[in-house]
Amino acid sequence: MTTPTIEQVIKHYTIIAAAQRIKVGRPCPDTIANGIRSLRGLCRAAGIPLTAPVSQINRKSIDDALVYFVARGLSRVSAISYVSQTRSVFANWCRPYYRDAGWRIPEIETPAFFTNPPNYERPSAEMLGRVKNWYACQTGEHWFAATMMLEFAMRNGDVLRLKSENFVTVVCKGTVRTSGTMVAECDDTRASRSLAPTTRVRHYLSYTPHKTALSSGRRVYWPIHDSIWQQFDEYGGLSGLDVTDETFADLNRDLRALGFTGHKGAYELRKICIDHVYQKFGAEAASSISGDNIKTIVKYYADPAQPNIGATRIIDLL
Repeated sequence: MTTPTIEQVIKHYTIIAAAQRIKVGRPCPDTIANGIRSLRGLCRAAGIPLTAPVSQINRKSIDDALVYFVARGLSRVSAISYVSQTRSVFANWCRPYYRDAGWRIPEIETPAFFTNPPNYERPSAEMLGRVKNWYACQTGEHWFAATMMLEFAMRNGDVLRLKSENFVTVVCKGTVRTSGTMVAECDDTRASRSLAPTTRVRHYLSYTPHKTALSSGRRVYWPIHDSIWQQFDEYGGLSGLDVTDETFADLNRDLRALGFTGHKGAYELRKICIDHVYQKFGAEAASSISGDNIKTIVKYYADPAQPNIGATRIIDLL
């Protein structure tokens, strides 16, 4: 049995993870990518070259990486969360494959404790005002990415996976136009092609969040405001927009500049959306737009401790 280099482990993990996904449906591509990204980042932060033996990933190097991340502005929770993603590369299901390769992989001691993100705290009115002014200045890809998160509570990965079929236009009962193609389900298709000018047209965003696709599988089907659709259409739809990881990196920098902390600054847009839908329309609607269950909504995306109703006499409701 030999001890492989970190680089060898990463290459082999990519292969065995793909095989494991075929067999059991997991790990998902994002988990694979995040595990590798986290391991590379940990090595950079701890000053360990990828050509070093994997045994150099130990308690001390992990502590060094955590100190490095926190010193550069990450919150304690974010730093621990980032480092903990390396666990996927050294998960129990991986070890038989590593043994088959003739490798000795030491037990990797990830942080001694794990903590959930703190309960959501609603930003101040001043902070929300800064977000509103910032959003009004966005254009092109930055406008689209920000809109998908702020108006529809999407995760950045889901935005990057959007396809034209995720934008549905309903033009009459039973008739749906998707991606510019008329799919007539009415009894008389000729009637659908000769709709009166006053016919109501509605646009919807329809997708299944990737993060919960294998658990709840909850699908989001949410109406798109006419003004958003008009601007989206003026850009030429998805074909006229080129949203990339760099787009979200720009949004992260902007949101941090507005006063939000952590390395996922743009994610605050999703939280703001869910919290405001929760306040205005209730927990069920917030669950509908986010694709998360109500328990998750109340803990991480909304602030039920802050009432959003006026002073009410319950006796008057009896």
